[in-house]
Amino acid sequence: MSKLILRGIAKRFGGAPAVEHLNLMLDEGEFVALLGPSGCGKTTTLRMIAGFMAPDAGTIEMDGSVLSSETGVVPPERRQMSMIFQSYAVWPNMTVEENVAFGLNLRRLARDDVRKRVGEMLDVVHLSHLAHRYPAELSGGQQQRVALARAIIIRPSVLLLDEPLSNLDAHLREEMRFEIRRLHDEFRITTIYVTHDQSEAMVTSDRIAVMNQGRLEQVDDPHTLYTRPKTRFVASFVGRTNFLEGACRGDEILFERFSVARQALPGGTALAGAVTFSVRPQSMRLSRDAWQSSGGGPRVAVRIVQRAYLGEYWDYSAAPVEGSTSLHVNAPPSDRYDVGEVLWLEFDPAQMAAIT
Repeated sequence: MSKLILRGIAKRFGGAPAVEHLNLMLDEGEFVALLGPSGCGKTTTLRMIAGFMAPDAGTIEMDGSVLSSETGVVPPERRQMSMIFQSYAVWPNMTVEENVAFGLNLRRLARDDVRKRVGEMLDVVHLSHLAHRYPAELSGGQQQRVALARAIIIRPSVLLLDEPLSNLDAHLREEMRFEIRRLHDEFRITTIYVTHDQSEAMVTSDRIAVMNQGRLEQVDDPHTLYTRPKTRFVASFVGRTNFLEGACRGDEILFERFSVARQALPGGTALAGAVTFSVRPQSMRLSRDAWQSSGGGPRVAVRIVQRAYLGEYWDYSAAPVEGSTSLHVNAPPSDRYDVGEVLWLEFDPAQMAAIT
């Protein structure tokens, strides 16, 4: 049985749809990210799951029981859920130890039991040495760990996180992504994580649900989502990509300046008519040698029109010598080419994804 089920939930504000007919199921212990741009409905969805607002249609179920419907909502305090906000919401007048113990004290657990569980939790989040400090004496990352510890220690059935890393600097955000995943692997709490940052979603999640204008575009594991996007929106929102227009002709698919056998493309034999492909910048290869080939894929003569060195790789903009389409291509730091230089660009058909 699924842990949490969203069946056709919808929400409107002033007649405008915020969430439309959304269906999603989470297994016990699964970590799912709701990923999308601002205004796509992901936070509204999270607030409906938490019980802060009722859906206008559909139901939200947990462990087989209905928590929300258009006719009634189980209040947040009776849902066995914990929620972490952008602002951390740690109590400024309480020490780290007191903040983490707060939920246990509300449940009137024995003092010795509270002390034991708080001590164990502080060890897990690496805050034992800061137990007697106040939030004002902590860094942003340490405050976020306090919020996580306080939410997890009560052993909720579902953990909800609403863009919890948005107030941290880039270095701390990267560090906390792995910390959140580590804590999930240790406690295996069913988790829903709202973010607009695709890197956060990729690092933390078992599956990612991409939202756009109140609807789910695709739900898949991070690798599948990136390598096999199903729609143009998903392909462009999750990482960078190039779009190539092709046309099916017999056993081949024709592109500008080259063609590919249908059988060489994933799902190519089922395609018909005009089709669009997503091609990631790192899936193509540049070379000066007309005869050098890494995989036997189709090759096109291109001219470098722009370049940027980003440390871990070169980001090139290359245009076919006899064509108009400009492509972004990533290359290792050692592959240094000059603007204006004519090179050979090789495609890997196995990494070209047909989209709708």
